Amino acid sequence: MARIYFDHHATTPVAPEVLSAMLPFFGERFGNAGSRQHSFGQEAWEAVEKARGEVAALIGASPGEIVFTSGATESCNLAVKGVARSLAGRGRHLVTTAIEHAAVLESCRSLEREGFEVTRVAPASDGLVSPDAVREALRPDTVLVAVMAANNEIGTLQPVAEVAALCHRQGVPFFSDAVQAVGRIAVDVDRWGVDLASLSAHKMYGPKGVGALYVRRSRRPKLRLAAQVQGGGQERGLRSGTLNVPGIVGLGEAARQARDALEAGEGERLGGLRDRLLAGLRVHLDGVEVNGALSPRLPGNLHISIAGVEAETLILAMGGRVALSSGATCSEVEAKGSHVLRAMGLTEERVYSALRFGLGRYNTEAEVDVVVEALAQAVREARARSHPARV
Repeated sequence: MARIYFDHHATTPVAPEVLSAMLPFFGERFGNAGSRQHSFGQEAWEAVEKARGEVAALIGASPGEIVFTSGATESCNLAVKGVARSLAGRGRHLVTTAIEHAAVLESCRSLEREGFEVTRVAPASDGLVSPDAVREALRPDTVLVAVMAANNEIGTLQPVAEVAALCHRQGVPFFSDAVQAVGRIAVDVDRWGVDLASLSAHKMYGPKGVGALYVRRSRRPKLRLAAQVQGGGQERGLRSGTLNVPGIVGLGEAARQARDALEAGEGERLGGLRDRLLAGLRVHLDGVEVNGALSPRLPGNLHISIAGVEAETLILAMGGRVALSSGATCSEVEAKGSHVLRAMGLTEERVYSALRFGLGRYNTEAEVDVVVEALAQAVREARARSHPARV
């Protein structure tokens, strides 16, 4: 069996067109975008600004609201710590959810060590966070609310527009980790009403090591952030450091392609592949349970638990030929299992039997059918070893 990649939430392959756009900036177009006194720097700066425009167009922002970073983790740190520290004189309380990415959760823990207080709102059993629960968590001294747009494990889409609206009524800035959403569903930061949003190139067929933070500039009061990286004052002083021109060019091209793909119906195609995968598994196996609401969910995401078999056993049984995940892959696997599934109240068996499928741009129906057969066979063999009577 040829290798099949169904782990697009962990990372995506760099699209050939993205690589082609980047290559000149490793060679003859090597200028520093901060050295605009000569043509080398000028062409680098122009390439960066073109990319800034492409990223802005993808999410409904203006180019001046895009701050380039080294990736989504830095973007999340800048958003959470930057707002909290800049508004510490007004209050020292934050609200987030129990199912955020580690980049947000660890940033909050860091702030707690500085004397901030953090309220973590739990999701319902379907993985969705209630706006009412967020409203109840708000306090007069709340200076930031952080709720992700799409969960990186179970793919559920959170009600960011509703949460943003209630935050604005209270005068509280709202940040959304939109890393898994951008490029996979239509994202409009203005329509959503978010004040800050993070994104990453390598989640949408761009290079690793580059991302961006949307920082709202269109409404009053002006949103202020305390910079987390000091130096030469690049990116309006919010993120100092020589710009990664090749990476930024790659991000810009990836954003342009993502916009074209969404307009061409890529979301609907991936949703069809996901539904085919789930239906096929249910035909061949009993005990298949979907974790989290099937709707609203990222179209290429399927997160299931298969009764009676640990996920790691199944992945190993397929010999590494099928790329799946037994949990979030952006951090080391915790012995206690997924914090997302635990926050939803799932049983021990479902936590340790959970598999995440992330379908992507280059996957096909034929690959789905191969994975269904391979996984079904692995489950049958694992069950036979553990429970011979079930064969």
